[in-house]
Amino acid sequence: MSADPSSLAASLPDGMVVTDADILAGYRQDRAADPTAGTPLALVRPTTTAEVQDTVRWCAANGVPVITRGAGTSLSGGSTAVDGAIMLSTEKMRDIDVDPATRTAVVQPGLFNSEVKAAAAASGLWYPPDPSSFEICSIGGNVATNAGGLCCVKYGVTTDYVLGLEVVLADGRAVRVGGKQLKDSAGLPLTKLFVGSEGLLGIITEVTLRLLPPQGPASTVVGVFGSVHDASRAVLAVTGDMRPAMLEFMDSVAINAVEDLLRMGLDREAGALLVAQSDAPGAAGAAEVEFIRKAFESNGAGEVFATDDPVEGEAFTAARRAAIPAVEKLGSLLLEDVGVPLPSLPDLIDGVAEIAADNRVMISVIAHAGDGNTHPLIVFDPADVDEAERAQVAFGQIMDLAIELGGTITGEHGVGRLKKGWLPDQVGPDVMELTARIKQALDPDGLLNPGVLL
Repeated sequence: MSADPSSLAASLPDGMVVTDADILAGYRQDRAADPTAGTPLALVRPTTTAEVQDTVRWCAANGVPVITRGAGTSLSGGSTAVDGAIMLSTEKMRDIDVDPATRTAVVQPGLFNSEVKAAAAASGLWYPPDPSSFEICSIGGNVATNAGGLCCVKYGVTTDYVLGLEVVLADGRAVRVGGKQLKDSAGLPLTKLFVGSEGLLGIITEVTLRLLPPQGPASTVVGVFGSVHDASRAVLAVTGDMRPAMLEFMDSVAINAVEDLLRMGLDREAGALLVAQSDAPGAAGAAEVEFIRKAFESNGAGEVFATDDPVEGEAFTAARRAAIPAVEKLGSLLLEDVGVPLPSLPDLIDGVAEIAADNRVMISVIAHAGDGNTHPLIVFDPADVDEAERAQVAFGQIMDLAIELGGTITGEHGVGRLKKGWLPDQVGPDVMELTARIKQALDPDGLLNPGVLL
């Protein structure tokens, strides 16, 4: 018999616990649309750490699983509901306090990435991590998956900006790890343990983020290539000698899909497009732009365009950000985010093309090419059973290929539920055992986000 959520509702403010079936239906799946999603017992939308604690203690006392959900933009099934669970949404946890003196921001997890950027900018500071979905993804989810983004090639990923956390453990205790200090060698690096843990070890209720002085004006270089292979070689030519502020890749399918959506005059005949940026000041920036231009031209770019106009540069950045929703208009998507060491990038891109041909499915490749993190987008018709099966085969083969090339099955989206079958192949049995032991130590009853990763 399932627990009665009315006793939980009685311990929390009115309206915080929701059992309406129509509302619950909207919280069963995240953007990954995992078809195995169950039916939750109730939805809880707390505003404070104490309310999260009360919820977790009730779940622990009643043996009820807890699925933590942010903005629901997960692409790996990381916040898929399970039957009889409490869906704990952090969407109403939205406080932020920016401290210019320490260049930090103390943030609740429900704030969107874009809102943190805006609050930092209002104090003359900058929060660099910038997933393509930065306008709709939450900081809690960014931390839980160690999200990346377009500027990560130079400025790093989410973990590089997390100085401290408040985390509610599986027994309801709230612990603080880290803080506003930039250096801290006291004890085990527990902050890093929770970043990227996908809700398995605790529920993040507050994040202390490191901020930077504002980014300088950027110059943009766009290269149009006849083939994806030439473009991938150009990436190696650039990254072999410098660290651009951005280096993004789109193949012909993505180019045409974006052009259909934005009508910005992209070359529909191009095999691939690279968008690079330099934010170095003065003569150094001019030298980087010239270096990128020559690297593109010497590796087969038929056209190279450079601009220091921020409006023109932002237009190409927006085109790259629009790639996934644009390709999504072509059909249902299985979204990958495999990554490889940079020298293996051409082999990965060529291998994905072979997988697409072998399985007779459309696969569009976009990438944070500067750090080897690619997003093969498998397009299929779910009503076509045979094509859907071939798409699933291709999905697994791409992960196998990434592992074979010494890479990872996920660079920034997380393992979630959709990729956990391939995790042992990447990390091996000893690491899987160690992971399970850490999970057992912090959540012995297995109530936090069951079905994810392990």
